[in-house]
Amino acid sequence: MNSFFKRIWILMLSIGPGIFCIGYTIGTGSVTSMAKAGSEFGMQLLWVLSLSVFFAWILMEAYGRYAVVTGDTAIHSIRKKIKFGNPLALIIVFGVIAAQWTALSGLLGLTSNTLFELFHLFFPGTSPENYWAVLGIAIFLIVSLYSMLLVGEYSFFEKILVIFVSIMGVSFIISMFIVLPPASEIIGGFVPSIPQVPGAKLMVAAFVGTTMAGPTFIVRPLLMKGKGWGKENTREQSRDALSAAVLMFIVSATIMVTATGALFYEGKVINRVLDMVYTLEPLVGQFAVAIFVVGVMSAGLSSIFPILMVAPLLIADYRKGVLDTKSGLFRILTAIAALLGLTVPILGANPIVAQIVTQVTGVFVLPFIIAVIFVLINSKTEMGRHKAGVFLNCGLIGAFIFACFIAYTGIIALNQFF
Repeated sequence: MNSFFKRIWILMLSIGPGIFCIGYTIGTGSVTSMAKAGSEFGMQLLWVLSLSVFFAWILMEAYGRYAVVTGDTAIHSIRKKIKFGNPLALIIVFGVIAAQWTALSGLLGLTSNTLFELFHLFFPGTSPENYWAVLGIAIFLIVSLYSMLLVGEYSFFEKILVIFVSIMGVSFIISMFIVLPPASEIIGGFVPSIPQVPGAKLMVAAFVGTTMAGPTFIVRPLLMKGKGWGKENTREQSRDALSAAVLMFIVSATIMVTATGALFYEGKVINRVLDMVYTLEPLVGQFAVAIFVVGVMSAGLSSIFPILMVAPLLIADYRKGVLDTKSGLFRILTAIAALLGLTVPILGANPIVAQIVTQVTGVFVLPFIIAVIFVLINSKTEMGRHKAGVFLNCGLIGAFIFACFIAYTGIIALNQFF
């Protein structure tokens, strides 16, 4: 048994940079989107998730291949090697940081509430008034995660994320099999259609915003550098990108399947992930709900951890193209992010609506992120025989068209929302 778990641990570590991609992609915000979509629309939006993950794989492959072949990073290359690269690099850096820092407070609020609700589920005699308890949990979590960042070693960050992502994946997969809907419902979800109801377009844009997350791709070359991968690791890079995409799809789809099987057929619509604690309990019992909630908590932690790092990573990339996790700037910027993360818990606000809107705003920087890597990876001078082939170029063109369509959909959705 010990050797089995050891093999699993080694396997997870072998896709280390991909673990960060999952951390940036799957958090309590994406859990909210998947669960809400499953409760309202069943599996009808599974095709959106599938396309988003496919294009995320294409972009991870493109950015990863460029990194291991050239030894350079994304923002530094955009700035130095593309015409008008400096303003493009600044747009991408500030766009990604703004979206991630905005999302961080909602993520911390959701994760803290999840931990409190799990405690309240098993000890119903405790007070439902949770402001101070949630704030205390939030402070404890952010201080703990910031303390881990002070270790300043990439390999340590990787191991922490392996733990969070592993717990999250196992929890959601177990939850799915408890309330598995008919196979025909799941298969039907791959047929493209958008529900003609208010809020459906917003949900579609949020799906893409959380699955094709900007930092997933922009930070990837820095992580390759931190891992020490070079041109001789092109196969490992490709395997890592594919493995990360497969895990992203499995974890995200299991959340949607769980909400469909437990709530959609009962006509129960949720507006918060925490609503699932009480709507699932009569169906599957306290301990089954606890498994799902542990998955939600791990999703939050797996996202908060890398989001704290996103600003210093991108700024360091812009300045020098070097991964530096021990500098004073790294510690200052992660501390600022940690303090901003406490905004929603301090205000006692409901972060759900803000979380979904933030995910939508993330799609607007995507066309820029796709366009610049298309130019870089097709440079014969930079890439030599490793430059993009027909399949990768078709994938990048498809991703660009898809991103533009979703950005347009996001504009319409936000206009209708406000």
